[in-house]
Amino acid sequence: MARSRMSTGTGWAVAALAGALTISSCTSTVEATVIPGTPAPVATVASPEASPEPIGEPTASAGPAPSAPAPEPTAVPEPAEPVPSAAPSAPIEPGAALLAAQALPVKGRAPKTGYDRDLFGSGWVDVDRNGCDTRNDILARDLTALETKPGTGGCVVLRGRLVDPYGGESIAFVRGNATSTAVQIDHVVALSDAWQKGAQGWDAGVRVAFANDPLNLLAVDGPLNASKGDGDTATWLPPRKEIRCAYVARQVAVKAKYGAWVTQAERDAMVRVLSACPGEALPAGVDDPIVAVTVREAPEPAKEEAKPAPKPKPKPAPKPKPKPAPKPEPADDVYYKNCTAARDAGAAPVYRGDPGYASHLDRDDDGVGCE
Repeated sequence: MARSRMSTGTGWAVAALAGALTISSCTSTVEATVIPGTPAPVATVASPEASPEPIGEPTASAGPAPSAPAPEPTAVPEPAEPVPSAAPSAPIEPGAALLAAQALPVKGRAPKTGYDRDLFGSGWVDVDRNGCDTRNDILARDLTALETKPGTGGCVVLRGRLVDPYGGESIAFVRGNATSTAVQIDHVVALSDAWQKGAQGWDAGVRVAFANDPLNLLAVDGPLNASKGDGDTATWLPPRKEIRCAYVARQVAVKAKYGAWVTQAERDAMVRVLSACPGEALPAGVDDPIVAVTVREAPEPAKEEAKPAPKPKPKPAPKPKPKPAPKPEPADDVYYKNCTAARDAGAAPVYRGDPGYASHLDRDDDGVGCE
């Protein structure tokens, strides 16, 4: 009986110890539980001290099955350095008015010396060869309610209506000496401004193309155009604020197309205006090729070869003084009665040997009578 109690007590003790081990094992298992389908977590809490080995064989409920070893962490590649974007290539993409303004070359204003309107062509020409001069092309483009002169193929605009882009007013256009100036064609980049910022070095044909390029032309209110003069962005902007972004974008486009430069103050003004509308597009026509107009310049007059100085005419030889007419020879039968008669005849004195000499005239016999 004593042996049986010992066995029973021992068994109870072993069972109690196994139970404690099971509880301890379960506590460790909760901390290391792995959710299926996810990588094993990395332990962040120090593991408890190792429990003594259990006495007797472990039962099926002694603890969870050992989990698979956690996969080694995969190396995360370092992010590649960003590749700098390429500079905008020509032709300039639409919507890049601000970038184009920032890319314009900056120089000082050249002197206006030598500027003349005729250096950009004498009047308007037919650049696109449609039979109409540029002024009438722009009027037909910018005006509404057009009326053209019959027999001109629609080239001569007689009437129309303009909504002035600079001031917003509606202006009636009537062709005539006293009325046409109500609507004028503005060079957005003034010709004299271009002359001082690069055009002096252009060929004559390029200057004519510049003056007749539709990209650089707008039909506008005449008095407002006169107030602008040859101002650039730094000195003049349209009074209508809604048009300023488009106006400056057009100036940028013209200067970019023809390679004209800007002053520092001008570029600063362009950037300031366009920064308020950074998505402003460049107008159509900036990518059109520049077609230089053939200019037939009057030939220079041929230089006359220097003619040799005419030889001076020889002075005529002085005419010889006429010889005095010889005295008429007296007739051999001349006879003077006395010296009075000889003197009356102009023969006195009378010399010996002369006709009319006689001894009665030479009383002293010295060979001279009628002394």
